[in-house]
Amino acid sequence: MYLYPLLVVIAASSYGVVSTIIKLAMHSGYSVSEAVTSQFFIGFCIALCIFFLSNRTKLSFNGFKILIFAGVLTGLTNILYGHSLNYLPASLAVVLLFQFTWIGMLISCITKRQFPSRIEFISLIILITGTIPAAGLIDVDLSQIPFQGWLWGLSAALCYSLFLFVNGRATKNMTTSNRLVWVSFFAFIMSAVFQSPEIIWNGTLFNEGLWIYGLALGLFGMIIPVFLFTIAVPKVGLGMSSILSAVELPIAVMVSVILLSETVTTLQIVGIAIIILGMSLPTMLNRNILSVENKAVKQKVKNKSYMFGEFNKHSS
Repeated sequence: MYLYPLLVVIAASSYGVVSTIIKLAMHSGYSVSEAVTSQFFIGFCIALCIFFLSNRTKLSFNGFKILIFAGVLTGLTNILYGHSLNYLPASLAVVLLFQFTWIGMLISCITKRQFPSRIEFISLIILITGTIPAAGLIDVDLSQIPFQGWLWGLSAALCYSLFLFVNGRATKNMTTSNRLVWVSFFAFIMSAVFQSPEIIWNGTLFNEGLWIYGLALGLFGMIIPVFLFTIAVPKVGLGMSSILSAVELPIAVMVSVILLSETVTTLQIVGIAIIILGMSLPTMLNRNILSVENKAVKQKVKNKSYMFGEFNKHSS
C-alpha cells in the first residue's frame, strides 16, 4: 500500500532537485544547454555501469520501440523546460511544468476510458489551488510574458506527462537496469542533437569541472527517477503517480532555499502545505477505506466461524 507510492514520491523529489543544480551550474559560468548535456551523458555512463555490475546477460532489445519514446520524452522534457527559462521567470516555468498533474490525469482517463475517482478529482483541485502561492506568483505581472514562454513551458509539461505514461508500460523479459540503459541512451542522443555535445571532446566536461554538476544531475535527473518510476508507476497507475509527483514543487522550493539561500514567504509555505495535503489525501482516504474493508472481512469470517460452530454443536 505504501511502498510503491513512496517510490514515486522519491523519484519526483529527485526531479525537484534538478532546477537548483542547474542554477548552481549557471552561477559557475555554464549554460543550461551544457548542464543538460552533461546530465544525460553522465547519466548514460552511470546506467551502463549499473547494468554491467548487476547483470551477466547481454543487453535485451525486447520492447525496444517503447523505450525509444521513453528516452526521447525524457530528453525533450529537459530541453523544452530549459527553453522556457529563457522567456519566463523561474517560478512561472515551474508552475507551467507542474501542469503535468492534470495532463497526466487526462491521459489516464483517455487511455482507461473512465473518469477519475472522486478522491483523485478533489486531490487534483487542491494541488492546483496550492500551486500559485507555492511558486510565489501572487504578485508577478504576467502581461509581459511572451507567447513562446507559455508554449515551451506547457510543452515540457506535456512531455513529462507522456514520459510517465510510457515509462509505466511494461516490457517483457527486460530487467530494470537494462531498460534504464536504453532510456538514458536515447535521452542522451536527444540532448546531443539539440544541446551542446561539444562539451564531451572540447574539455569543458572533464577539464573545467562541469562533470561535478553532470554527476549530480545524472543521478537526480536521470538514474533515480527513471529507475524508480519504472518500478512503481505500473503498480500505482498514471493518475495517482501524477498526483504523488506533485511533491516535486515543494522539494524544488525547499532545496533552493537551502542551497541558493532564496527567501520563502509565508504565502509560499501555505501553498506548499496545501500541495502536500492534496497529494497525501488519496493515500489517507484509501487507507481508511482498506481499514473498513478489512474489518468487514474479519467480521464476516468471524460470523461464518460462529455459524459453523453452532451448526456442529446442534449436529452433535
